[in-house]
Amino acid sequence: MSGRKITCLDCGQVNRMAQDKPASTAKCGTCGAKLMDGKVHEVDLATLQKAARNDDVPLVVDFWAPWCGPCKMMAPEFSKAAASHAGRVRFVKLNTEAEPAAGQRYNIRGIPTMAAFRGGSEKARQSGAMPAAQISAWVTQSI
Repeated sequence: MSGRKITCLDCGQVNRMAQDKPASTAKCGTCGAKLMDGKVHEVDLATLQKAARNDDVPLVVDFWAPWCGPCKMMAPEFSKAAASHAGRVRFVKLNTEAEPAAGQRYNIRGIPTMAAFRGGSEKARQSGAMPAAQISAWVTQSI
């Protein structure tokens, strides 16, 4: 079976997304969730690790915490950037307060911090809040 591997952000199942079909129509074979909906999804550490390791589609992660003012300011900008990359890149958020092991695992020293993953490894990292246009430019350059 050919296609791009992509992890469902709802149930964690690895799926194959057909190359010849629009990414916007791809759904998880297990739970039926859309795989490339252009929205930001909150994930836990296990789902992040699985997606970063297995997915053929680029993944951008925002490491954040609810008490962080710049994180709150950047959240709507991150969502705008996600919408502008719909069908090409997936955007997720990981709460480092709820998942302290993630901060250690990915060596997060300050938040917000974004990391871009592709092909099983981290390709780029950027700390600090940014507007949507700057996030989009960074994503395009990084992946």
